[in-house]
Amino acid sequence: MEFASITTLIISSITFINILLALGFLFIERREAGYTWAWLMVLFFIPILGFVLYIFFGRNLKKKNFYNLFIEEQDFVQAETDRQLASLHDEVQEISPWLQKYTELITMNIRSSHGLLSSDNDIVIYSDGKQKFDALFEDIRSARTEINIQYYIIQPDALGKKLRDELTRKAQEGVKVRLLYDEVGSKRIPPGFFKELRAAGGEVEVFFPSLLRPLNFRINNRNHRKLCIIDGRIAYIGGFNVGDEYLGLDKKFGYWRDTHLRITGNAVNHIQGRFVLDWHQAGKHERGDYEEFSFYTGGHKGTSPVQIITSGPNSETEHLKNMYIKLILSARKSVYIQTPYFIPDTSFMDACKIALLSGVDLRIMIPNKPDHPFVYWATWAYAGDLLNYGAKILLYENGFLHAKTIVADGEVASVGTMNIDSRSFRLNFEVNAIVYDRQVAAQLQDLFLQDSRVSSELTPERYKERSLMIKLKEGISRLLSPIL
Repeated sequence: MEFASITTLIISSITFINILLALGFLFIERREAGYTWAWLMVLFFIPILGFVLYIFFGRNLKKKNFYNLFIEEQDFVQAETDRQLASLHDEVQEISPWLQKYTELITMNIRSSHGLLSSDNDIVIYSDGKQKFDALFEDIRSARTEINIQYYIIQPDALGKKLRDELTRKAQEGVKVRLLYDEVGSKRIPPGFFKELRAAGGEVEVFFPSLLRPLNFRINNRNHRKLCIIDGRIAYIGGFNVGDEYLGLDKKFGYWRDTHLRITGNAVNHIQGRFVLDWHQAGKHERGDYEEFSFYTGGHKGTSPVQIITSGPNSETEHLKNMYIKLILSARKSVYIQTPYFIPDTSFMDACKIALLSGVDLRIMIPNKPDHPFVYWATWAYAGDLLNYGAKILLYENGFLHAKTIVADGEVASVGTMNIDSRSFRLNFEVNAIVYDRQVAAQLQDLFLQDSRVSSELTPERYKERSLMIKLKEGISRLLSPIL
């Protein structure tokens, strides 16, 4: 057989296999249209290799009862949901009359992700890494019974070692220590890094570990949550991971601007419940052993109403994205958003446009320092679209902005781990706290305004002046945005 004939046969075979794979993707997976088209481009333009990429980055996660809850556990959660829904009107009225206008948002969160409302919380906001970790280490040192800690990224640097050593000392004192980290996010952790912690009685689990590093077939579905629960009384939730860069010690990023909350109150139990599910999923632990975890049942003195909302690829519904959209559409005056990545889908963009056309002051702050080039230029493309509708786009210049916050009308705010991109919407496991407190919302809004002073504005005129190369980068990045 001639060389040309062999080449033709190989090309034809590859094309046929690729068509079969594409048809399987279209009719079996049944994904959102933009996501589907993006993967079809990859499959057709990068034959075979595209399929390998899909195996690692595109497969769906099992959704039905991902956490393998017992029937009794599912019934309990549903019973608590039904109980609060039945009494919600009176409960909201008792908390504060102005909260009535957010009853629909609260109801949606309860129905969608079982995000129960608790009204007795006290909240401290941290926007600086040193302050956040100083407070966290102080609370860890004061722990008496239990420390449950979960991070997407733990670096084996000075801060990571300090956290490990603090936890090891508490384990040696007899405090129950559980540490959960994501393998892909924490890929730099060497074998044996937590040897002393384990030897002291601490437990360490890895979320979706590789069968053979660095080969990980679940690389696309990562646990992006950052939580710490101490003695069942104190919880931390927000955007800070563990590493020297989060203290502003990385020359590439400079000052690291993030947002984290320290919560005391009944919302801690809801955060603890989320940790328990992830802990059980990651390790080979007995199901239903909730009595081994601390759930505080005493009275609280706080006054901030809070819902803990989670989302992940195990759910058919994009709970956190829907919460953001509902919050944006509920606003009458202003919406201030801080996000390191702004790569929304059509529904999110439409919500922003509707708000802008309704006269809402929508401001979006993004970093002017890329950590992922494709993501950075896709962010510019989507932000540029909203300029035509009157959005104010601010580029943070004082280092790197990693905060994931939204404040509506200076009354309601959300802080957590969700970025505004398809990865956070549907691929990663995320968690946010939504706070219905004018004082807390005002503090977060003030932080936004302070950050505005060290930001430049992306005006329509400035956007139009971008070079042809930048326009090309934006175009390519936007095509790939559903799978970035």
